[in-house]
Amino acid sequence: MKTIFKKRRFISRAIWLLAFSLAFCGCGSAPSESASKMTSFTNSESKTETADLFTLPQEQVSHVQIVPVEKTKLQRVLRLTGSVAYNQFKTTPVFAAVGGPVHEILVAPGQTVKPGQILLTVNSPDYSVARSSYIKAKDGFLLAEKLFKRSQDLYEHGAIAQTELEQAESARNLAEADMVSTQDVLRALGIKDPDQLAKVKSTLQIPVIAPVGGEIVERLVGPGQLLQIGVTQCFTISDMSTVWVVVNVYQSDLSYVHSGDKVEISTDAYPDKFRGTISYIAASLDPNTRTLQARIVTNNPGNKLKKDMYVTASVMAGKNVDALTVPDSAVLRDTENQPFVYVQTEANRFARRGVTVGDNQSEKTQVISGLKEGERVVGDGSLFLQFKNSLQH
Repeated sequence: MKTIFKKRRFISRAIWLLAFSLAFCGCGSAPSESASKMTSFTNSESKTETADLFTLPQEQVSHVQIVPVEKTKLQRVLRLTGSVAYNQFKTTPVFAAVGGPVHEILVAPGQTVKPGQILLTVNSPDYSVARSSYIKAKDGFLLAEKLFKRSQDLYEHGAIAQTELEQAESARNLAEADMVSTQDVLRALGIKDPDQLAKVKSTLQIPVIAPVGGEIVERLVGPGQLLQIGVTQCFTISDMSTVWVVVNVYQSDLSYVHSGDKVEISTDAYPDKFRGTISYIAASLDPNTRTLQARIVTNNPGNKLKKDMYVTASVMAGKNVDALTVPDSAVLRDTENQPFVYVQTEANRFARRGVTVGDNQSEKTQVISGLKEGERVVGDGSLFLQFKNSLQH
């Protein structure tokens, strides 16, 4: 495209220089033959010319390229707009399993953490109660275990009855159940080795640990904030090596979009192209926008794609075997940036016609509406016609 724009700019400048030279040479002298012809042409056509139809002198027709509108096989490319979202399959909210005020925050957003890493500590009375209950239950179990073993020895020597042995065994089993129950409570709070608690002095502080590895993408609490059990979300952890791109698909394009289609993602933030695959297509349309959401899973090298970043997704949606095309050079833009072409109506008469364009590939532009197959348009030299047309009006 850059080459085309440079070429057009060069032609335009050359035309202006030519016009200026002709005007300069004509000052103070008799009109040349070609100038006379042009004057005659202008006078004869001034009554019938409009902005959409004009005549070019026959000797100048050879300087423009006339090409037919033809059908070409083009790759159908859908350009869908959307935004980046966390990969929800690799994103985990971290909630506090205990209540109490935050004592210390040990990580910050953007930091990568490992599973089991301590994120913050909480001054929790609930933890203190659970810890004390476990220590008591464990001591009770150890005592019951000793009494049971002593009862076994006495029973083997005939010193006690079987009933007393069974009572000792029952007491041991109940103490073990209490210990396991309090041990499970501590493990649910993130304490991996409850047996170590007996070696630590009494404390209210309990750690909140990372359940998974990934990047801290959100911190939702501050020092001193009161946490509620299972209610207060402290952090969001996400594996940013892959992200989701959620795009909107118009109803007219649904037949061209399928799960498994390869997609190229681009954004104004980077020159890089990201590759992804459509993994899910929603079951219903948005009643307000009449679009369907499709989810794309894409790799995110360098974690460049950020949540809520606007992107464009190009979907390779098969081949369009009957695409009407014209050369790129045939399509011009008016002052309102609307595309148009010059259509040859007779040997040296041309009409300016607005068109709707689609994709451009291999120096050909698809024309969606405004032209028919077989019509002839101006290719190279269309800028010359635009210049001539502007002079005549």
